[in-house]
Formats: sequence, structure tokens, C-alpha cells
Amino acid sequence: MIIIDETKLNPLEQRILTTLTAYARKNSEPKIIDAAEICSCSVSQVSKAIKKAGFTGYKQFIRYLYFGDIPQEEKIDELERIKLFMEEFDISLLDEFVELILSHKKIILFGYGPSHICAQYIEYKLRFCTEAFVTTPPDERSLHSIVDKSSLLIILTTTGQYRSFEPTFKDAKESDADVVVVSEEFNSQLMDNCDRYFCLTRHKQSNQLQPHEKTRTIFFIFFEQVVQRILEKQKK
Repeated sequence: MIIIDETKLNPLEQRILTTLTAYARKNSEPKIIDAAEICSCSVSQVSKAIKKAGFTGYKQFIRYLYFGDIPQEEKIDELERIKLFMEEFDISLLDEFVELILSHKKIILFGYGPSHICAQYIEYKLRFCTEAFVTTPPDERSLHSIVDKSSLLIILTTTGQYRSFEPTFKDAKESDADVVVVSEEFNSQLMDNCDRYFCLTRHKQSNQLQPHEKTRTIFFIFFEQVVQRILEKQKK
């Protein structure tokens, strides 16, 4: 799992990540010296921006940008994928997500298709463990009518390939809301549509499956743990 947090970046650092993300869509991986030239800045500035965004270094950033960490050619069984997710999961990252939820008065969950149904379930669970107003709007128009500066918009998407979230993100930012994207599989384009990007696993489901055919099992595991962590905090 990786968290990409652009809220800690200054305008130059945000531009560096945006420029390299756009470059990656049409070009092969640049060396860090080339990346600095592409961004019209120094190597140290590239390195600093990447580390502040949540990566351990330039190599990890490039792996995630181009491959979602490590390109996987082999077919992986779903139960094995879930097992690998649980073995590699950094439990400490739950705390950051929990703090995001507890620091907002309004939690808005949003997704399309099966991800929308997941969001409805998560809404149900969060209502019992937080004092925030929690809702799952059925469409963009409804979302626009309720989002404001007190909101944390949590966008759920398995792959990010079904539909662009760019209009939704822009609309939310115009209302000064905080936006988080949670995906099961890495998609570099999602980095442009949020303040923080939580990619839950580097292990992808079969490419033969359409986005709506893929499981949401890891979504449920992650958010059940989020709820449990909130309940633990309340007991303390």
C-alpha cells in the first residue's frame, strides 16, 4: 500500500509531480537527471518533492508511476492476491486514514457501479462510529449540492479506468473540500484527481476482467479495519 499526499507540497513540488505524471503517459522512464530537466529544476528539488509526497525515493516513484510498483505478467489467483495484500499491508497507514475521517465534519463517499455499492456499505458502518455526517450521493449533481469546505470526499475506484474523476475533483476543490482517492490497483492518472491517493495493493486482478467484474474484497478488508481502529480510539 502507498499513500500519495500532495497537500504537503509547495507549488513547485506539485508542478514537479504533475509534470512527471503527464510525461509518463507518453514516454519511457526518465533518469532523475532527465526528470530535473523536464521539470526545469534541480535534481535535489525532484528528490525532495517525491519524498514529501510519500515515496521512499525516485526509483519507487518511477515504479509506481509506470508499473504500480512491479509489473506483473503472471496470472495471480484471487485468494493468493488477498493473502499477499494482508502480508504486505502496513498497519500504521490506517492511522492516517482514520485521522482524516475524524478531522472532518462531513464524510462523502463516491463511486460508480459496484464501487458505489461498496460506498453505501462503508457509509452504514461509519455512521455508527463517527459523529460526522456521512453520505453516499448517487450522482455528480447530488454530490455538487452537498460538498463544502467541511467535507472529506472519499472516491472509491478499483482501477480508475471506468470513468474520469477529474470533473468531480475540480468541483470539490472549488468548494474547498479535501479529496482522497482509494483504489485497489495503481493508476497514475488518479494522482491528478485528489489531494491524497491511497493505492491498496500492487497486485492486480486479471486484465481479462472488466472493471465492474473485478472483486472489491480488499476495499472491504481495508475499511473494516478503518472502522475497527476508530472504535478502538473511542474505547481509549
